[in-house]
Amino acid sequence: MNNLFTRRTWLKSSASLLAAGALTPRTAQTQAPQPAQPPASAPQDADRARRMQWWHEARFGMFVHWGLYSVLGRHEWVMENEGIPVSEYAPLAKKFQPTPHAARAWARLAKQAGQKYMVMTTKHHEGFCNFNTKLTDYCAPKQGPGRDLVAEYVEAARSEGLRVGFYYSLMDWHHPDGARCAQDEDARKRFVEYTHGLIRELMTNYGKVDVLWYDVAWPLSADQWESERMNKMVFELQPDIIVNNRNKLPGDFSTPEQHITAETNGRAWETCMTLNDSWGYQRADDAWKTPKQVIRNLVACTRDTGNYLLNIGPKPDGSIPEESVRILSEVGHWMDRNGPTIYGSDPCQVRRSNYASFTRKGNTLYMHVHFWPGETVALSGLMTGVKGARLLASDRKVQVQQDKFRVRFTGLPVEAPDHPVATIAIECESEPTQDSILVRKEKPRDGI
Repeated sequence: MNNLFTRRTWLKSSASLLAAGALTPRTAQTQAPQPAQPPASAPQDADRARRMQWWHEARFGMFVHWGLYSVLGRHEWVMENEGIPVSEYAPLAKKFQPTPHAARAWARLAKQAGQKYMVMTTKHHEGFCNFNTKLTDYCAPKQGPGRDLVAEYVEAARSEGLRVGFYYSLMDWHHPDGARCAQDEDARKRFVEYTHGLIRELMTNYGKVDVLWYDVAWPLSADQWESERMNKMVFELQPDIIVNNRNKLPGDFSTPEQHITAETNGRAWETCMTLNDSWGYQRADDAWKTPKQVIRNLVACTRDTGNYLLNIGPKPDGSIPEESVRILSEVGHWMDRNGPTIYGSDPCQVRRSNYASFTRKGNTLYMHVHFWPGETVALSGLMTGVKGARLLASDRKVQVQQDKFRVRFTGLPVEAPDHPVATIAIECESEPTQDSILVRKEKPRDGI
């Protein structure tokens, strides 16, 4: 992100977050292969596998950042980055008057884009609650919206058959104990009980919740937040939920932000990323990702059995920025044809190409060609025999030539047969693997 202070800044000491910036294609190709989720060896592992099965199959979700910062349209960290005092910022709560049921358009777009779940900000760092609560008047039903925005979101997501996730920021710039809790024990106790109380309401008042996405545990430790007790309450109220790692406990999955870095030892992970450089609505931010970039990121996550949580930042009235709609609609058209290569896919060891990336299901290797070279597509070091291949978009069979060092797919159309990424489905004799170093070492060399 372009702003100086982001939630990643607060979390930069976390092992789950590395340097900022989306992974480049070259880096994506050289990440070490990741093993599959190991078999459950304890009751808690078996329960986690049960709870997370749908999530592993889903691969692709929508993040939604929406709050009072949307009214200003200058990024979700505007309150802190511009030093706006609470007395000046809090009146935005009366000006925040979104169109009723704006979330229905979000859910329709998510479904069209091929996303299987949504995660919405219930409370961001600004401290404003988008849900109905008995613990503060600084909430949507008692301010400008005059209604429960989280309830509208839940109804919208469920109506489109999408799983429901709640984002909740532990950090709070509005609450009087939000900073002094680090030095004042009485303030800490008050603030922790307030926080646990809000989470209890979220886990109680909206039916089944599929994901709880904590954020920014500043300024307290896991012990000070009483995070073990917090999670125990969450699981008692929502036994099927999955929880991330940002209340300073390991949780069920890791959350690399704005970069793609696979976890090791089978640990679940989800890259969250913006469509431009802002999470919340920023009217002047025109640094939009292309649909091709989004698809390549999704493939990179999928290859190593990770998920991709892609953000929209609705305008203050709840409408979706036009560029977000355009990009996700084009991604959705691609997913209509290529979704089976993404959902429920297996770990993929094959990764080396300067114009393609890969996913796998069983013995079928999917070669996603983002820079179409023309009549011939080639892959070096494939250690598995190829039985046949076809263009996924048209189901047209492809001619195959294979030797020890490469496999070539020939007689292809000069122009890419799909947009913005064309996929070749390669049926292999066994699980496909690749050894490019073998090619480098053993391919015959001529004399000089």
